[in-house]
Amino acid sequence: MKSEDNYKLTRRNFMKTTGAALAGSMLFSPALSQAFENGNHKRRVALVGTGSRGTSLYGKFLLEEYGDLVDFVGLCDINEGRVKYTKKLLGVDCPTFTDFDDMLDRVQIDLLMVTTVDATHHEFIIKGLHKNLDVLTEKPMTTDELKNQQIINAQRNSKGKLIMAFNYRYGKVFTKLKEMIDSKEIGDLISVDLHWYLNTFHGADYFRRWHGLRDKSGTLLLHKSSHHFDLLNWMIGSDPVEVYANGALEKYGKNNAFRGKNCRNCEHTKECTFYFDMTKNENYMNLYAANEKYDGYLRDNCLWREEIDIFDKMSVLVKYANNVEVTYSLTTYSPFEGFRFAFNGKDGRIETQEGIPWREDHPEDQEKLHEKEMDQSSHTKKEVKYHEIVSQRNFEDYKRIEFPYVRSGHWGGDKLMFDEIFRGINPKPELNHAANVRDGSMAVLIGIAARKSIDSGLPIKIKDLTDLVPQMNKWS
Repeated sequence: MKSEDNYKLTRRNFMKTTGAALAGSMLFSPALSQAFENGNHKRRVALVGTGSRGTSLYGKFLLEEYGDLVDFVGLCDINEGRVKYTKKLLGVDCPTFTDFDDMLDRVQIDLLMVTTVDATHHEFIIKGLHKNLDVLTEKPMTTDELKNQQIINAQRNSKGKLIMAFNYRYGKVFTKLKEMIDSKEIGDLISVDLHWYLNTFHGADYFRRWHGLRDKSGTLLLHKSSHHFDLLNWMIGSDPVEVYANGALEKYGKNNAFRGKNCRNCEHTKECTFYFDMTKNENYMNLYAANEKYDGYLRDNCLWREEIDIFDKMSVLVKYANNVEVTYSLTTYSPFEGFRFAFNGKDGRIETQEGIPWREDHPEDQEKLHEKEMDQSSHTKKEVKYHEIVSQRNFEDYKRIEFPYVRSGHWGGDKLMFDEIFRGINPKPELNHAANVRDGSMAVLIGIAARKSIDSGLPIKIKDLTDLVPQMNKWS
């Protein structure tokens, strides 16, 4: 099997009739986006990787919010059953593929969306760029410096554009923090503290899945922390130059007296506090359990399995070209989900936090909290109507900002990011939300350097990883 046969027009013929320039020019262009909106042309999109992220954010959400602008022309996944289920779930009329090259050859694509296992992102990004396609990829862009350099080279030689899906940048509370920093409210920035806490539901879930294997995820310093590293790079407005890190695997994996095959087939369900009953999730059962026979992938794998080789605690020190210094940590088995963010300037300090239970009147259900982040509905948290941001200049009293609370859709960032990509709309273009190959590189290079530092015990220079030269001021 390689494809359905109902698409006869090849990309080669398409390029002859429309010209190669179209595919390489359509990202971030309000004029072109307006043309799509007026019905002159729908962007032909193809998706490779039909797991939960691909089917939700890049599938259902995209169709619901931008169905007037996009047509799905191809779905691809190595799992035959999963890709066919995704077609049915999305209700689209397009061919399905298990061979990516076959999809590239057989259908007309304007925009390729990549949501596969992290370690394979480079393969599809590079092939898409070689075809002069625009490519939208999930984070992390890739998982090691060699693949990173290959992507950089491919972008340099392509008429297409690589777009990084850094939706955290667009999150409303993070945009507010960026505006406060850029306004020099606390003077020149000198250091940042960011501590991120994943709870025993969300954090543990990474260790059940393929993310628990370094050769697939690059460790959570890539898969998860690349979001945070990009936020830091964007807010600081400079490139990282040196990284030193510590980390270990002390909770999950082999650090337990018992283990099983997977949660649905385990004799320890009553004694395991991390037991996950996937049968309660109809979508997971249809998307994953029903299709295990094709590739053997277990969505509810045992998080105590001995093959797990990523870190479950991480701390990172980052020095930037403009001399800002960052202290970062990621915890994967916290009793609560949230973060603490603090910015120290020459003239004061800004800080905020989220999810700290003793600061809330009615703490949220930790098991359901991550679902709210991924949910695309417009709900806001009922108990607390705002994010609390505290700013204080030296020798002055503090002031508290009650910023409207949004958690769903990655703090509201999903909709704002897609508005810019598909409609060319961003009410605050001066903040440079749109992320490209350099942004994707600098985010993963911090994670790659951190992983190398943990392994070696030495600080790692960013300039030694690829041919990108760190810049002191990114938008000057």
